[in-house]
Amino acid sequence: MNDSDNLLSGLRVIDCGTYIAGPAAATMMSDFGAEVIKIERPQGDPYRYLSFLPGMPVSEHNYCWLLDGRNKKSLALDLRDEAACEVLRKLISGADVFITNYPPELAEKFQVRYEDIEPLNPRLIYAQITGYGESGDDTNKPGYDTTAYWARSGLSGIMFDLTTATCATPCGTGDHPVALAMFGAIMLALYRRQITGRGSKVATSLMATGAWSNSCQIQAAMLGAEFPPKRTRFNALVPLVNQYQTRDGQRFILCCLDTKNDWGRLCRAIGRIELIDDSRYSTAEARYENAEVVALLDEAFEKKDMAEWKVLFDKHSVIFGLIQTIAGVAADPQMKSNDVFAEFDHPRLGGVPTINNPINVSGVVKEKPRLAPEIGEHSFEILSGLGYDDEAIRQMLDRGAIAAPDDNSEPA
Repeated sequence: MNDSDNLLSGLRVIDCGTYIAGPAAATMMSDFGAEVIKIERPQGDPYRYLSFLPGMPVSEHNYCWLLDGRNKKSLALDLRDEAACEVLRKLISGADVFITNYPPELAEKFQVRYEDIEPLNPRLIYAQITGYGESGDDTNKPGYDTTAYWARSGLSGIMFDLTTATCATPCGTGDHPVALAMFGAIMLALYRRQITGRGSKVATSLMATGAWSNSCQIQAAMLGAEFPPKRTRFNALVPLVNQYQTRDGQRFILCCLDTKNDWGRLCRAIGRIELIDDSRYSTAEARYENAEVVALLDEAFEKKDMAEWKVLFDKHSVIFGLIQTIAGVAADPQMKSNDVFAEFDHPRLGGVPTINNPINVSGVVKEKPRLAPEIGEHSFEILSGLGYDDEAIRQMLDRGAIAAPDDNSEPA
């Protein structure tokens, strides 16, 4: 390993998926130096257009694609064409990892099932993400994080009800945790290959990862636990684990779990020490379902701004979390100081921030993000590397088996 190499330098990863979960796992590998080749249809991965759908944050910039398409090379193939399938087979024969989230029926149609690919490259790690797993009635059912991760796992049922806005979950909030799971599975398979010399298949699903995220609640149900009814913040079972709002309109959540000491700490923070030994509130049992406690705290918190409460909470060891706006998160100095954010060099916009993957290794610096590619931006380069001459490439281009961008295309 040279000084300029990163942990995964020298690995070739084929990102043969669409939308978020599979491609985001490939993005994580690229952050550590792997060469990632994005396989997409000549019209482009539909994920390229998600930023501009109704209901998404409105921007002239293609922020979704910029995030998860970074560091990749684009090879645009129409896998309905046998010549394009042959290109992919040649690419697979020299690759280390193949990632797909095609449903089983589509994987069979395009000849990218594990049984199709394994004979081409016995050292390959085949990584598959599905919506609902590889067996059962829902195997070929389309899976989105809203339906397969959030809804099927019960998370949506816990967090939302039919009176809560649209109950739609923010884009990618299930897919990106699934990408983390897949990244871990791929690295485990690479470790196994180092020991055995052979590749293997690894798999996960949005449904399974959602169940793991909600596993405490599901485990309780498996043991016949009785679940308390849902409550509003005004009749919270535990008022010291509840949301409140400050004078300047900022929201925060208390997480005071030390039933013996937290009431005293909170009373000192709000300047109401006379309440510490008040029998109406001084024990956890007295505070359970006590709407008076919520009203009392509401009245106290609306007298100061969040900046003032931060000082008092820290002084008196009151555990809280600021519920930030998304704009606030994007400018969070704590995240900046811990390299949660990274930066692109954009030819028109200069430095453009983005979000790092959350895995850090001591002594390892992640790759500086490179702009996401245009559709088929590297088609000529990759095919030439596979031994195709200019005439063969032009013929495939003219037939629509591959695509390449216009010379005047601009970055996202």
